[in-house]
Amino acid sequence: MQALTALAPLVAFFATYRLRGLYAATAVLMAAMVLVLALDWLRHRRIPALHALSAVLVLVFGSATLLLHNRLFIQWKPTVLFWALGLAFLASSRIGERTLTERLLAPALGERLRASPAQWQRLNLSSGVLYALLGALNLVVAYNASERAWVNFKMFGLTLLTFAGITLQLLWLARARIAARPGAGACEGG
Repeated sequence: MQALTALAPLVAFFATYRLRGLYAATAVLMAAMVLVLALDWLRHRRIPALHALSAVLVLVFGSATLLLHNRLFIQWKPTVLFWALGLAFLASSRIGERTLTERLLAPALGERLRASPAQWQRLNLSSGVLYALLGALNLVVAYNASERAWVNFKMFGLTLLTFAGITLQLLWLARARIAARPGAGACEGG
């Protein structure tokens, strides 16, 4: 349910863009993000940090887009979010006992997949790199493609690339765990 709530503003942005253009879509995105925060608060009496960060960025960059009538502000928002996430992942390897990747994935994976600290560090580094690259790629598309192409890339490209990156990380973790089991190396080397 939380994933659907997080995607709803993006879908609202995309649909409004198709009907009314970028500036109307930006206003709808801003309203949708405020609604997501309100729903978070009503359901859980707390607001997840990622929702809060995303909402603040949408409100700041969206306001600049609307006030200055310049689409580049809203186009920079995904990059700033991805780079902030990338920095958070990289910083977490130096701050605290567990990496951000471990804090996010370990509860979801439970006892099915347990990783060593070195494996969590590798996954954490790959998360930081993934988000840095996604942020850079967003800028390449924003500056070198049409507005319509960027909106489609934001809706489909960034969403699919993020999902693919996380999926590859989970597959790597599963494979690393299988290879690390005693006796598994004899059969898997080929």
